[in-house]
Amino acid sequence: MRFLFLGDMVGSTGREAVWDQLPGLISDFKLDFVVVNGENAAHGFGITEEIFLKTIDAGADVVTTGNHVWGQKEALSFCERYDTFLRPANYPKGTPGRGATLVQARNGAQVLVSNIMGRVFMHPDLDDPFACAEEVLGSCPLGEQADAVILDFHAEATSEKQCFGHFVDGRASLVVGTHTHMPTADCQILDGGTGYMSDSGMCGDYNSSLGMEKEELINRFVTKIPRGRMEIATGPATICGVGVEISDRTGLAEKIAPLRKGARLEETVPSFWL
Repeated sequence: MRFLFLGDMVGSTGREAVWDQLPGLISDFKLDFVVVNGENAAHGFGITEEIFLKTIDAGADVVTTGNHVWGQKEALSFCERYDTFLRPANYPKGTPGRGATLVQARNGAQVLVSNIMGRVFMHPDLDDPFACAEEVLGSCPLGEQADAVILDFHAEATSEKQCFGHFVDGRASLVVGTHTHMPTADCQILDGGTGYMSDSGMCGDYNSSLGMEKEELINRFVTKIPRGRMEIATGPATICGVGVEISDRTGLAEKIAPLRKGARLEETVPSFWL
């Protein structure tokens, strides 16, 4: 099974790059399943229903989010209408929407996707992500109800991300970090067979500060006095993520490599797809 995860879409330049390039990636590399993180897609904060639907139309099977999931208030209502839109699963009971979903891939496999948020240096402070993972994995175990399990761990601290990956090792096909917007160089398959990457990076303009225009942010670091609003960087985007080959027999990762395509970073596509 060929799986692609794309990191946080940031603003119009990030989402339009995904919409433009994702159909070709799916066709060229015969991808079975795609997850895209969309929590920054609406001018950097949150996501609208229209953006969500366009991302699904471009070929995403599931859209995940994170701490900015409610950045656009309409998400509180439309989240209930779509099984393929996820907010962090460790929000308190009764929060609108869902944190996990089971979706059929293009090859017929049943894929469990869950969005879980870390707690170190994160706001809001949600329920224990490790206990949440136990509940999610226990309700739909790999090799039983699920042929593959993908976990988007939206977190700041790499130590928390790494420990989370080891915690679910052997019980998930892939754990991929989001939130910090910078692609890490630690793609690997853990001892138990779970693919892992600390952060997938963002889909956006890398001539920026995490997708935002850099001048105002530099000013705030230097002077500590805001001069204006933070604005999305609108230069040419690079889409970043991770590609994984998942065993049809075990549901565990067999190969993993980063994907980067666009204007700023060195382009790379998983060689095992070529």
